[in-house]
Amino acid sequence: MRDKKENFFENVYEVVKLIPEGRVTSYGAIASYLGAKGSARMVGWALIASQPFTKIPAHRVVNRIGMLTGKQHFEGSNAMQERLEQEGVKVEKDQVVNFDKLFWDPSKELL
Repeated sequence: MRDKKENFFENVYEVVKLIPEGRVTSYGAIASYLGAKGSARMVGWALIASQPFTKIPAHRVVNRIGMLTGKQHFEGSNAMQERLEQEGVKVEKDQVVNFDKLFWDPSKELL
């Protein structure tokens, strides 16, 4: 079971590395792309575990309506928002502005 979880986490990391700067995706979109629809929380756990690996842009993953639900797992209370804003993503009240326009769907983008 442990190997399966580790492989899933690695697959999540590989997808997250492909999210372009200035774009965002959701936990559920990643789970669906990996054939694990309904496993959005598992994607979140993978991203929490990724924090020591700075090359994984976990800040680009938000919930299904564009809320920064994972922000408490970043060093500093505004770190997730600050990283997104450095890439040109506007955030207001912990929500990505123009989420639909900025949404990157791996199932469509990684054909």
